Amino acid sequence: MEQALDAWLAAHPEIEAIPGRDLFIVARYLVPMEAAMMQGCLEASGIPAVLADAHLMQTDLLLAPALGGVRILVPAHHLQQAQAVIEAYGRGDFALDDNADVSATK
Repeated sequence: MEQALDAWLAAHPEIEAIPGRDLFIVARYLVPMEAAMMQGCLEASGIPAVLADAHLMQTDLLLAPALGGVRILVPAHHLQQAQAVIEAYGRGDFALDDNADVSATK
């Protein structure tokens, strides 16, 4: 399993490990609301996701580029699933059309 993860990480250099933790940075956003939307998509897909530095970015958006934006962190055993969700989001798979019914259902 560890070798498979190492091989996958080698193929995805944009994924960064958090030293001393079982968490990895899977995405960065300069706008906190975009990061929160992605976190919601990940969690709706069953992936535990944490936002790092979101509150700091909200206090002063001019700091966002200097600090690297809001980071989305996921555990190692959800990396591949998280990457798939991020790619699906980028393709527009989560987009709603103009006629989508977003009212609560009972």
